[in-house]
Amino acid sequence: MIRTLISSGSSFEAEIGYSRALVAGDWVFVSGTTGFDYEAMTIVEDVAGQCEQAMLNIDGALRQAGATMADVVRVHYILPNGDDFPACWPVLRRWFDSVRPAATMLRAGLADPRIKIEIEVTALMPLRT
Repeated sequence: MIRTLISSGSSFEAEIGYSRALVAGDWVFVSGTTGFDYEAMTIVEDVAGQCEQAMLNIDGALRQAGATMADVVRVHYILPNGDDFPACWPVLRRWFDSVRPAATMLRAGLADPRIKIEIEVTALMPLRT
C-alpha cells in the first residue's frame, strides 16, 4: 500500500515526528489538529475561534490529500474542559451539517495549556473514475 504524508508546515510535525495527515489507500487520517494558525504560529484564546481554525487546518490537509470535508466519516473532539464544547457547536454544524460523520467528544489534557480543542478526523476518499 502506498502511503502519502501530508504536512501543514507546522514546526510541531518535525519536532514530534508525525504528519498532519496520512493517506493510506482510500483512507485519509488527519492527526489531532488544533486551532493554531500554522503560518503565524499563533492561536486565539476563544474556543470557538480555535475550533474554526482547526477546521480550516483540517480542510487544508484533506484538500492536499485529494479529499474534502464531505468525505469525513469519523471525528474525535478532544477538549480539556468539556463545558467549552457547546460553544463549538455552531462552528461544527456549519462544517458538518450535511456530512454527519460518526463523532465522539473526549475530555483530556492537551499538550499546551493555550489549546482548548483538538480535532481528529478520518475520511474515505471519493471514488475515482
